[in-house]
Amino acid sequence: MKNLTNWKRALVLGAVLTLALGAVACGDDSSDNGGPSGPYTCTSTAELGEVCTVSGTVTEDITFTADKSWVLRGGVFIGDDSSKTVLTIEPGTTIYGESSTDGMLVIRRGSQIMAEGTSTAPIVFTSSKAVGSRARGDWGGVILNGRATINACTEDGKTDGLCEGYGEGATGWFGGTDDADNSGVLRYVRIEFAGRIISPDNELNGLALQGVGTGTEIDFIQIHRASDDSIEFFGGAVNFKYVLTTGIDDDNLDWTDGWRGKGQFIVAQQYAGAGDNGIEADNNAENNTYTPRSDPTISNITLIGSPDSSNSDLGMLLREGTGATITNAIILGWNEACLSINNDETYLNAYNDAAGALSGELRLTHSIISCATPYTECVVGDTCSAAPPFTVADFYEQLNQDNQQVDPLLTAPLDPTTPDFTPQAGSPARSGAVVPSDPFFDQVSFLGGVDPDNDWTKGWTTTAQD
Repeated sequence: MKNLTNWKRALVLGAVLTLALGAVACGDDSSDNGGPSGPYTCTSTAELGEVCTVSGTVTEDITFTADKSWVLRGGVFIGDDSSKTVLTIEPGTTIYGESSTDGMLVIRRGSQIMAEGTSTAPIVFTSSKAVGSRARGDWGGVILNGRATINACTEDGKTDGLCEGYGEGATGWFGGTDDADNSGVLRYVRIEFAGRIISPDNELNGLALQGVGTGTEIDFIQIHRASDDSIEFFGGAVNFKYVLTTGIDDDNLDWTDGWRGKGQFIVAQQYAGAGDNGIEADNNAENNTYTPRSDPTISNITLIGSPDSSNSDLGMLLREGTGATITNAIILGWNEACLSINNDETYLNAYNDAAGALSGELRLTHSIISCATPYTECVVGDTCSAAPPFTVADFYEQLNQDNQQVDPLLTAPLDPTTPDFTPQAGSPARSGAVVPSDPFFDQVSFLGGVDPDNDWTKGWTTTAQD
């Protein structure tokens, strides 16, 4: 019975979970789980084979094996915020976040997650509810806490030059002084139906990267139908490649508190009836001038809104003093507008008034926008204290290089069940890219997140609606 498909496993899991409460402990047997013991109990079922329920704090190395189903009961914390504990997850493993206990997985500072799936055997984090009844926010999501620098400290979290934050949803301390910190590997991983909202401004995302450093490897990730943001960066310098976000209820890519990482090959697809912005980019809400300033470098990103949905806000919202270098972007179909810039400090990052040119901290070049309303402007007395030195239209059309306002001619970008994000033959997105000259970035000729001749989003991702 261990070869049942994931949907069959989820269909019967709800009934099996009640049995796990009275399960025999199997975590003490290293021969049973292929590694040292951990705080979990397992029960053998006719439907699913072995189901193992994990809870509390794990301070010994542990392996989630693909021959079992794994359940996160409440907050599962890997490590003690000091010594190193490693969670290894085998390719093809399914991990269920228990809805009734707000199941979530937190990797504490100093510890690591080694979740290396493959294109044919991705690792899947999903809802414990049965297929057909799953929904956004069923469980808490995945959180990585690192020791990289941030610019937002709690009141008691800044001592001797060390700036630390405490994560929303009681997800623990993050931040430090090591931008090369290593929280492990996430590769070919799907995170579905996560992102529980605990209270206003206290929200769990699909994937939260809190003070995570450049030693961490993140690529081939899908966040599907999350209730809050898909991926949110809270400071740090972590990099990523190949990220797909689909059907998110809030922002698809959100950064704040001084994130300075790199990203390439990103696709965000909004669904009708839910969502907010494609990108919501902040430096620091309390003080827009705090350093280190949010200043990521992003190349080859596609942001797809829902043009007939009132929930579809802005494709790209740059605000609260953020910097960024963004190239080869496609922004299309957003109901409110494709592009918006807010707050005085954000404009100052993009414009040197004396020289009349870009200062270099905020750039958007070699990109395509296609929305019924291309821009929204900063509101004096609200999102700006005074009239900005240029309009958003000027920023896109004059102050930056080789930007277009044209249909990118993608194949089927709005289809939620059989999407195709590749540029059609004759698309203006098939050429014109200028990629940052940095070893991290692959040198490509196309705009947007998907190669016209090699669609990396196929085969390991999902479009399941419930």
